[in-house]
Amino acid sequence: HYTHIPDKDGTPIAETLEALDAMVSAGKIRYIGVSNETPWGLLEYLRVAERNTLARIVSVQNPYNLLNRLFEIGMSEIALRENVGLLAYSPLAFGVLTGKYINNQRPENARLSLYDTYKRYLNSNGIKMTEKYVGLAREHGLDPAQMALAFILSRPFLTSAIIGATSLAQLRSNIASIDVQLPDEILKKIDSLNFEQPSPCP
Repeated sequence: HYTHIPDKDGTPIAETLEALDAMVSAGKIRYIGVSNETPWGLLEYLRVAERNTLARIVSVQNPYNLLNRLFEIGMSEIALRENVGLLAYSPLAFGVLTGKYINNQRPENARLSLYDTYKRYLNSNGIKMTEKYVGLAREHGLDPAQMALAFILSRPFLTSAIIGATSLAQLRSNIASIDVQLPDEILKKIDSLNFEQPSPCP
C-alpha cells in the first residue's frame, strides 16, 4: 500500500547522494547502499547519481525470506539489471523459520520470547506456512534454518544474507548453510508453497 504524500518525502535524494559522494571522495567510506527501499526509490537513486556524476548505490538492504518474498516483485529485476545486490535481512524471519516457535513454543532467551512485540512473522498465514516449510525441510532430512538460508543464498540477485545468532552453535549452523545445495525438487516445492500463499508476512 502506497500513500502519495510528496511534501513528506524527506531529504531530497540528490542532497543525500551529494553528501554520500563527498564521503566517498574523502575516502571515509568505499561504497554506498540503501535500506528498505522501493523499486522507484532505488531507480531514482541510480538515475540521480548518473545524471549528476555522483557515487552510485551498489546494494539494497531489504527483508527477504521464505515468508516475505516481495523483493522478487520489481526489485529483483532492478538488482540484476543494475548490478545492485540485495543484502537480505531477516532471512530466518526473526528465527521463525527455524521451527522453534511452532505450537506456540517460546524457548527461553529466544528473540520472540524476549520481545513479544515482534509479531510480523506470527500471523495465522505465517504460522501455517512456517509449519509447511519446516515440514518440507524435515521430510528431506534438512535442518529447517539451513534450508531457509540455502534458498536465500541460491537467488541470483543476492549479495549476502545478514544472519543473526544468539549462540555459537546457531552461528556455526547458519554459516554451514553456504554448503547446502538445494536440489530442483525442493526448490520446486518451495515455489509451489509460495504460490499457495505468496509472501504471507510482508
